[in-house]
Amino acid sequence: MLNVIGNISRDLTRYPDHRGGVQLGGAALFVSLAAAQAGRRAAPVCVLGTDLAHLPEAPGLDKLDWSAQLQADGTSTAFVLEYDLLGELVAVGTDYGVAEGLTAHALRHVDLHPRGTYHVCCRRPLNVAAVLGRLAEHAADFSVDFFLPSAEEMIHAALPWLPKARTLFVNTAEHRLLERVIDRGMLSEVVISDGPRATVVRCSGRQVASAVPPPHPPREVSGAGDTLTGTYLARRSQGATAVQALAEATAVAARYVASPPLPIPAPRHG
Repeated sequence: MLNVIGNISRDLTRYPDHRGGVQLGGAALFVSLAAAQAGRRAAPVCVLGTDLAHLPEAPGLDKLDWSAQLQADGTSTAFVLEYDLLGELVAVGTDYGVAEGLTAHALRHVDLHPRGTYHVCCRRPLNVAAVLGRLAEHAADFSVDFFLPSAEEMIHAALPWLPKARTLFVNTAEHRLLERVIDRGMLSEVVISDGPRATVVRCSGRQVASAVPPPHPPREVSGAGDTLTGTYLARRSQGATAVQALAEATAVAARYVASPPLPIPAPRHG
């Protein structure tokens, strides 16, 4: 099973052409969903507030393993995400809510399942050094990704453990930050995305795969990178080569971008 450490959130996305709106979000959700849809059992390791406590019972989300989620009194993480017409993130507003307890919850989960496979969404408010250090202590199999507004801080926090990661997922801007602080030859596998342009995979610094996403008119870009990540991890775990996994992951992410956003499901009554 893939344990995905990160946030599940209520998001408001905005674009200059009036696309966007309120939707379900969070890297832990999108990575887990994509992995599950690609045939891998996946569990979000997250903290849900009372406003999203009903998600495990929501139609379409029951394909996930919810055994690693913690429910807490208070509100779930909320993001306001401002994009330009090219789909580049230009501003973020955040209320972390009950996700302030994510680090303690993640550490408990890792200690209970030290031989698990993990993906760590390296984003605030997670204490990345504590979580990656614990995974390394247990010699656990793990991968990581970043979020551009906090990437420089999080890359520095994660730096001692990055050579131990099976796969790193970054966009081109994050990759430039990464190259400033670590020799690419020390990294086992890096997946570098660039929006609608080619995504590449480098193993120990050598490019081994490249794929251009099929063109689809964009409706919602928030979550596209996480969708690529979850699909890629699932396919690689099933024995696919980097070339095969990347081709499928970029195609799935492109379809995601063209699809309606994921609505926040209403709680069931009765």
